[in-house]
Amino acid sequence: MDLSRPVAPAPYDQLPPVPSFALTSRDLIEGAPLGEDFVAHGGDRSPHLAWSGFPPETQSFVVSCFDPDAPTPAGFWHWTVVDLSADITELEADAGESDLMLPGASFHVRNDGGSHAYTGAAPPVGDRAHRYVFAVHALDVDTLDLDPDASPTAVAFTGLFRTLARATLTVTYQR
Repeated sequence: MDLSRPVAPAPYDQLPPVPSFALTSRDLIEGAPLGEDFVAHGGDRSPHLAWSGFPPETQSFVVSCFDPDAPTPAGFWHWTVVDLSADITELEADAGESDLMLPGASFHVRNDGGSHAYTGAAPPVGDRAHRYVFAVHALDVDTLDLDPDASPTAVAFTGLFRTLARATLTVTYQR
């Protein structure tokens, strides 16, 4: 593996700026390594996430986890949850297991590993530490009118035009 390849830019720095709000977790610490429970060859569990301070006009949320450092031209989407209602401000650990673990009408779209769920970190052995950007996007609509067959990139593109504010929490993992 070529460890000299350039570091990918922070994904949300490339988009039009929006206000931020707070994203916290009982399982993740900003800038710290991802725990083994949340990696592909550990527990493959989605972490707890909670958010607050988003704009009062928020009507729904999208939650995602993206690895911009994956050795692909487009990074790797590990998790995307669509149409979380505005009264949901927390996802417990393991909410990424299936749609049955999600509240209300929210649902998963297929991650880049092919499942409609959270898939844990699995950077190539020997590669540098990868960043895993967990994000919550506050939207000005109650639904993006997408279905589970939409790609995470389609969710990100559609949501971009509806985003009022965004919160991120970035952790790392290396094998």
